[in-house]
Amino acid sequence: MRLTRCQAALAAAITLNLLVLFYVSWLQHLPRNSRTRGSRRVSASGPRVTVLVREFEAFDNAVPELVDSFLQLDPAQPVVVVADTLPYPPLALPRIPNVRLALLQPALDRPAAASRPETYVATEYVALVPDGARAEAPGQLERMVEVLRAGGSRLVAAPVASANPARCLALNVSLREWTARYGPAPSASRCDALEGDAVLLLRARDLFNLSAPLARPVGTGLFLQTALRGWTMQLLDLPFAAARQPPLATAHARWKAEREGRARRTALLRALGIRLVSWESGRLEWFGCSKETPRCFGTVVGDTPAYLYEERWTPPCCLRALRETARYVVGVLEAAGVRYWLEGGSLLGAARHGDIIPWDYDVDLGIYLEDVGNCEQLRGAEAGSVVDERGFVWEKAVEGDFFRVQYSESNHLHVDLWPFYPRNGVMTKDTWLDHRQDVEFPEHFLQPLVPLPFAGFVAQAPNNYRRFLELKFGPGVIENPEYPNPALLSLTGSS
Repeated sequence: MRLTRCQAALAAAITLNLLVLFYVSWLQHLPRNSRTRGSRRVSASGPRVTVLVREFEAFDNAVPELVDSFLQLDPAQPVVVVADTLPYPPLALPRIPNVRLALLQPALDRPAAASRPETYVATEYVALVPDGARAEAPGQLERMVEVLRAGGSRLVAAPVASANPARCLALNVSLREWTARYGPAPSASRCDALEGDAVLLLRARDLFNLSAPLARPVGTGLFLQTALRGWTMQLLDLPFAAARQPPLATAHARWKAEREGRARRTALLRALGIRLVSWESGRLEWFGCSKETPRCFGTVVGDTPAYLYEERWTPPCCLRALRETARYVVGVLEAAGVRYWLEGGSLLGAARHGDIIPWDYDVDLGIYLEDVGNCEQLRGAEAGSVVDERGFVWEKAVEGDFFRVQYSESNHLHVDLWPFYPRNGVMTKDTWLDHRQDVEFPEHFLQPLVPLPFAGFVAQAPNNYRRFLELKFGPGVIENPEYPNPALLSLTGSS
């Protein structure tokens, strides 16, 4: 059958329409930077900022209102809503190309790029907008961009007029000490971190060069990473409006959000290696080990714990447990009339700064062997492991003829008790380990013992402890700190 010219034209038109529809559909399913060949810049007349919505609860949120408020001001505004998994109940987002939903959890049926949020950003700047905010005044994002471009800060923030408005904080992050310290900011507009609700704007390349750019809670993770890098933030007097129908309006929704938020924050801080948070009020939050959990590090090999290879020192929660155990053990020994003294690295820490050495992982005490029978816990440990009424575990060490007191059955941070006895005026013992300080010494160092501040209390120490330490470790040991096994890892050789 032959086609007429009209039939041929109609068939061609139908085919062309189908191709156009197919192409548009294909574009909508591609990540944005695939359509721009990897460029983050758009034309001078197009939007320069992508709105990223990450901090919201799937079970109760005002994300649709937030997105709609930005689109009302600019229908071409790029918006990316980011979630770990597909939100449920589903978000009522407009089905237009410039509004995307990015899921961070990898899936079998999606390419790797689909789980990377930077895939969806084609602009030079990104604005992290929290749930409960809305845009009402035109040009707010552009004003923030201009302030950022003027220099002086790597981030610009604008408060949200909510019940929890943003305020500036100072933040010092010490990876070596596993600690984040918040304090009052020297300025109301220049800060390291924020407390409260705010829209944050920064360059896309800066955000996505962070190791955990969109970890939740977003503010907690972002400010820890930026403060560590020395990036400062400028807080503008350019408030965004609050949602007309705020999220988490019921007591139950707020309770659920707070519970899940605490769990996320705890998991994030532990993942980032923060074990202690100190607030400007003096309040401390601990995120490390406790009496009910194992200690933060495993078996120590070569006197060099794993954290030293990570260029960190003893986690503060472990130091707290060691101090508590040492104070308790000393109290038990003193009450029982057992003569004891600070030994080895513990005496060195006391002489150097009145505390446990910041990278040490146990406490060492010497005791008189003849006094062991005076202590009920030590007598019990001769026969087997004893858990006392405070949950401390007293036992004979498997490595030799000495005692060990562990923080708990779960947490094996410990105090070692080394039984010495005099022989011809020299203190000796029956178990010797391959430690440079493990040597005999004259008994006159113990006659008398002297008080010495240590780990928050006063302990007994050898008299003339400088000579005692130099006998064990070598001259100048107090003034020249070093790691336990410098042949494996040296303090002076580490960064």
